[in-house]
Amino acid sequence: MTEFGYFLACEEFTPAQLLDQARRAEEAGFTRLAISDHFHPWNDAQGNSPLVWSVIGALSQTVDLPVTTLVTCPTVRLHPAVTAQAAATSSVMLDGRFSLGVGTGEALNEHVHGDRWPPFADRAAMLEEAVEVMRRLFTGDLVSHRGEHYTVENARLYTVPDTPPPVLVSGFGPSAAGLAGRIGDGYVLMGPDEELVGAFREAGGEGKPVVGGLKVCWDEDRDRAVDTVHRLWPSQLLPGELAQILPTPAHFEQASELVTREQVAEAVACGDDPEEHIEAVRAYVDAGFDEVYIGQIGPGQAPFFENFRTKVLPALSPSRRPATSLTASH
Repeated sequence: MTEFGYFLACEEFTPAQLLDQARRAEEAGFTRLAISDHFHPWNDAQGNSPLVWSVIGALSQTVDLPVTTLVTCPTVRLHPAVTAQAAATSSVMLDGRFSLGVGTGEALNEHVHGDRWPPFADRAAMLEEAVEVMRRLFTGDLVSHRGEHYTVENARLYTVPDTPPPVLVSGFGPSAAGLAGRIGDGYVLMGPDEELVGAFREAGGEGKPVVGGLKVCWDEDRDRAVDTVHRLWPSQLLPGELAQILPTPAHFEQASELVTREQVAEAVACGDDPEEHIEAVRAYVDAGFDEVYIGQIGPGQAPFFENFRTKVLPALSPSRRPATSLTASH
């Protein structure tokens, strides 16, 4: 049965807001949390980008829900040995309720040291080697490694969980789906693409979880919701590889001028019609996803959580009874 979690967007909200959303999500009946990892937001209007590992540490003391990174890049901005230490500590703090979602990254976040931004084939090879290094370090054994892309010398993680965190691999095309099936403990896909889910299964992903996410905007005024999405998240409608190669928020703002309100209205669940939101989430269920994470765009967190608690989540899981009412303090 598909589980439904809440998607915490580090690009849009402060750490305090993210923690508040996590509390609300748990109260509303969401059973998991996902969190993005960015150095920059996609555009200046979003206005935030806290260090994800600090927020995860705070989440471990705030809620009892499992947490998954969707996704972090362990290959350029952070060395895989450092990422492995961060992930291992996160898993310990969350009592094992942590999954490490990884991907090949975006220039937006990874170019900040001035490193060359490699083509996809090189980034995929770097990711495969990074996953190998991290898994060796998760054992708590002494590790030395000299590979094509990374060197690790006499490294040992002393704080490790009893069970290594699952490594979920993100991918948006057939080659990436195949890589995820071959090296991942699960697959991350930000769109209900049944063909890519099938490619992942055929490449070795049979029996492994498929994880996805989407953003919506609950608002009693649908036009206002569309405006909110168009202002804050037009980047999610950019085609092709732009999201991987544009280097700054300013570049995304320029490219996003091509995204129209009409495209947003057609592609993103906006407004207060429960059926529109149910249909958007159900597309992932029908495509074979095991976990679906939903994030609310904009400031309307209270009505989003209340309506998902009472209308949307019960419709997606008929056996589910609505969670108890949300606390007035929120």
